[in-house]
Amino acid sequence: MEQTIDILVIGGGINGTGIARDAAGRGLKVVLCEQGDLAGATSSASTKMVHGGLRYLEYYEFALVREALAERERLLHTAPHLVTPLRLILPHIPAMRPAIMIRAGLWLYDHIGGGSTLPRSGSVRLQDCVEAENLQHTKGRAFVYSDGWSDDARLVVTNALDAEAHGAHINVHTKVLSCTREDDHWLVTAKEKGGKTKTWRARALVNAAGPWVDEMDTCTGAKAVTHMRLVKGSHIVLPKLFDGDRGFLFQHDDRRVLFALPYQGEFTLFGTTDTPFTGDPASAKLGEDECDYLLDAVNHFFAGKVSKKDIVWSYSGVRALFGDEELDASELSREYHLELSDEQNGAPVLTVLGGKITTFRALAEKSVDQLAKRLGNTAPHWTGTTALPGGDLPKNSLAAFGKIIQTQYPFLPDALRERLCRAYGTRIELVLGKAQSLTDLGQHYGGGLYATELNYLKEYEWARSAQDVLWRRTKLGLFMSAAERKALDKSFSS
Repeated sequence: MEQTIDILVIGGGINGTGIARDAAGRGLKVVLCEQGDLAGATSSASTKMVHGGLRYLEYYEFALVREALAERERLLHTAPHLVTPLRLILPHIPAMRPAIMIRAGLWLYDHIGGGSTLPRSGSVRLQDCVEAENLQHTKGRAFVYSDGWSDDARLVVTNALDAEAHGAHINVHTKVLSCTREDDHWLVTAKEKGGKTKTWRARALVNAAGPWVDEMDTCTGAKAVTHMRLVKGSHIVLPKLFDGDRGFLFQHDDRRVLFALPYQGEFTLFGTTDTPFTGDPASAKLGEDECDYLLDAVNHFFAGKVSKKDIVWSYSGVRALFGDEELDASELSREYHLELSDEQNGAPVLTVLGGKITTFRALAEKSVDQLAKRLGNTAPHWTGTTALPGGDLPKNSLAAFGKIIQTQYPFLPDALRERLCRAYGTRIELVLGKAQSLTDLGQHYGGGLYATELNYLKEYEWARSAQDVLWRRTKLGLFMSAAERKALDKSFSS
């Protein structure tokens, strides 16, 4: 039986879930269909930064940076468990960019986004930085500035949770097969993994399929998106390369910039690449050339040599970017582009292209504005000041919340308590329940994953496989043995 809804969103990445959340919160009836897992592709393959994009100033993308910095500040307040401050060190290479240019760029970065609660930029001596002790060049000038770090996949899932809380229906492993426009409605058919078929009559469609946006454009019969480029970005995770809490932004010899970030306590995240891509985005993985490039860069900046055998994990994602065919992949804008079908064509379809994790909320708000106008919805904006699920921390402080949880659950080891607070915020009680000891958390699968958390992820967060749990909703795959990962995988199939 067909269900009549207002908006059907195709794609369960950060843009799709952000749009579903915003629209549902304005009282619209929303359905989201994702062919795989939430954040199963591009949105779990970022550099994990919530940032304005310092390097984009060099390309005069002032509007993009201004909006991203303003959104960074919003996320620090609405999702303080998932988005936290990160200080970055930028070693100065005089032959690359003059100090006065960097200083001017950082001054602009500090001010262009409006007010910020983060510390402003400054300069340091590398020899005074504990993080720099393992660099090839441990002396000289460096600049420091502020940005934010986030768990990208958890940010996606949290948006989906809020969309559902406002009435949206989230369908994972549900592939849209056909979209037929019938005057003022779309007839949409989708198939769940396992064979069940669903049908909706939707007043509007949103194509937020990321690198599959062209495929969905063909499905809807919409005009093909103009100037779309697929670009693969890859990262590697290595055993910790440096101590300290700050990360690095390096200027490489080819004038690209690379991040080296503290990751999950015991590792360093290094990337990213920008490589033109063709083929199925689901098959994207670290290529040999990318691997060599990233390892050469690590060995260029850090003392001691790393090789392929040192790579603990790698991941790749394909971004659908909007830009001129003549531009190099690394020069393509991360600005988003929205294409709304002509009103005379009947029921609207909005196609979403580009964007970045940091600006998802603004993208979603503008997307729903366009659709709401066509649908006659006049509800006000609401996402800019409303906490995401788990983000309503006392005093907006993760540290203060951690102390409360320490008192409430004194049996939790420090590392486990900190991880759970960061992952779930005030929803942590749904994970831990009335547990009074580690034994009450049930079976330990390894790496700090207990049955109570696994059950929560299955019941509330649409986890359907070990991959969903280990590499997206948590990163505990980094801390488990191959045997433990295999055992968890079997628990899903049994």
